[in-house]
Amino acid sequence: MKQLTHYDIENSQQKFPITIVCDAIRTPENIGMCFRISESFGIKKIYFHKNSPSVENRKVINTARNTIQQVAHNFYTNFDDLIHQLKKEGNAIVGIEITDKSINIQDFKFKNHEKIVLLLGSERNGIENVNLVDYTVSIPMYGRNSSMNVIHSLAITLYEVTNQLKSNNN
Repeated sequence: MKQLTHYDIENSQQKFPITIVCDAIRTPENIGMCFRISESFGIKKIYFHKNSPSVENRKVINTARNTIQQVAHNFYTNFDDLIHQLKKEGNAIVGIEITDKSINIQDFKFKNHEKIVLLLGSERNGIENVNLVDYTVSIPMYGRNSSMNVIHSLAITLYEVTNQLKSNNN
């Protein structure tokens, strides 16, 4: 068995109709990892709150590892206005959040939606206005803890979403 390097691997470089909204994510490493994960999964665009760490922040740059230029991104000021605009553009707004209406991620039919916004809540308070989302999905957990790092949740969700959308194209 031979371990492969980045130069040995050729990814399909597929793009998916997925937008990510980071609702007041404050940790520079989480912003950087959001870029890295998003690039890996062929995400269309990321929105960050204007008070999130800048893409010029050294920790963001180091964690993102050259993916900042590869993923379209923008900053927003008003959460409600952004969500209403994305809904108007035909996106299904899916919050990655534990609510009394959350659907287990593997049971949610992402392929039934043409355009998807995945909404990440802040590290401390979750989604600012959960009543604006169309759906919430949760990741089944088997330990004592009821939550995980926001970017880990995003990675698991993107794996499930892209698997469903990819199989929809086959």
